[in-house]
Amino acid sequence: MPITEHTIADPSGGPYAVTVTAGAIWTTLVDTGQIAKLERGGDPATTEAACGERFELGAPGSRPSVIVPGPDDAVWFTRNGDDHLGRIGFDGAVSAVALAGAPYGLCVGPDGALWCTLMNVDQLGRVTVDGEVSTYAIGTSGAFPAMITATDDELWFTLNQGNAIGRMSTTGDVTTYPLRTGGAGPVGISSGPQGVWFVEILADQAGRITPDGKIEEFALPAGSMPHAVVATDDGGCWMTLWAAAALARLDANGNIIAQFNLGEGSEPHGLAVDTDGSVWVALEKGSLAHVTT
Repeated sequence: MPITEHTIADPSGGPYAVTVTAGAIWTTLVDTGQIAKLERGGDPATTEAACGERFELGAPGSRPSVIVPGPDDAVWFTRNGDDHLGRIGFDGAVSAVALAGAPYGLCVGPDGALWCTLMNVDQLGRVTVDGEVSTYAIGTSGAFPAMITATDDELWFTLNQGNAIGRMSTTGDVTTYPLRTGGAGPVGISSGPQGVWFVEILADQAGRITPDGKIEEFALPAGSMPHAVVATDDGGCWMTLWAAAALARLDANGNIIAQFNLGEGSEPHGLAVDTDGSVWVALEKGSLAHVTT
């Protein structure tokens, strides 16, 4: 698998999360309050010119974090530094919706709205494309909800300090599933065909939970500190191993079948699987890595 790097920013404002749309690759620059856009078919050289466009949010301390394609010809992203959800239309228009509680994880729900975790208030937030805001309590105090994903009819999310996986209907009914491993620190989560994958950054484990609540945990290399995960159609997943500066591929049985070194000090965080099966990884050192099949 060849790996190509596209320089986006200097290490002081490096990429944190990444997502793909039909026309471009988008990444959040968490420390500088910007969104960068890499045009498809551009120069693959590792230069600043690889970044096609940069969007200023008018709020340097906004800390844009997780970014996803919206249902409305736009990308949406959380701004946990100033309590907003941000939006950039494919026409370049930048806007935001206020949402208190330090929004962090983000997904498009089964109802077509944007759903996010509100880390500081133990809630999930729901925002329609028209800007209508609702919030729902997760029922656990001090749980620090982190990432979130959607299935066909529900939301699933990690409780980083609650050491559990949460599940919520679109009407706010909540079920919580404690993890067997204590102090696991679950972060990334992604729904797949055989269940919902998640990673435990403090336990060096991956996990999967089925719709009936059965949890399996799979050991990863010691000290690797997995951060983000994306489920794949074959029942496996891709994940970033933050402390190991690597990208790993797991099969449907939880076995590591491939691992790719992204370079010392790369600090891989978010990742996205493209339509051709290749993987984009946000490296906080200042670049996007493109791992092609």
